[in-house]
Order: sequence, then C-alpha cells, then structure tokens
Amino acid sequence: MVKRLFWLGLGLAAGAIVVRQLTKKAEKFTPGGIADSARKSAVGVVDSARSFVADVFDNMHEREAEIHQAMAEGHLIDFSADEDDDPYDDREGGYRR
Repeated sequence: MVKRLFWLGLGLAAGAIVVRQLTKKAEKFTPGGIADSARKSAVGVVDSARSFVADVFDNMHEREAEIHQAMAEGHLIDFSADEDDDPYDDREGGYRR
C-alpha cells in the first residue's frame, strides 16, 4: 500500500512538472507572449544601435581632440597613416576618395 502511494505521489509530481513546463512553452505562442518577445528583441536592437553610436561619437571626439591639439602645436597632420594603402590610388600624395 505504501509502495503504491509512493509511486502515485511520484507520478503526480512528475505530471505537475510536465504540465507546468508545457504551459510555459505554450504561453510563448499566445499574442501576449509573441508581443513580449518582439518587445525584448526590439529593445536589444535599439540598445545595440545606441551603443554603436556612442562608440562612434567617442572615437570621433577623441580624433577631433588629437587634430585640434596638432593644429594648435603647428604639427602637420598625416591622415594617410590611419588608412590602408589603396592599390588603385596611383596619384602622388593625392587625396583619397
């Protein structure tokens, strides 16, 4: 009798766990679950874009400060050192497109 109660309790517990997991999975496919998933994705994309823009502006301001400092000190600024050599640019010391 105790053995049967043990197995009945174990089966009920396992069944409850399975039902709960299936409910969580099914909730993702409801309109509210889909909207929540889309919102989280959109927030992630927006955060990534903001981070990228912030990095670009930080680097831009850093480079501008270097240029202003070089101009104030009267140094010649060599912009070609930052770029890769262009095998198609055959002009003498010319500007890059």
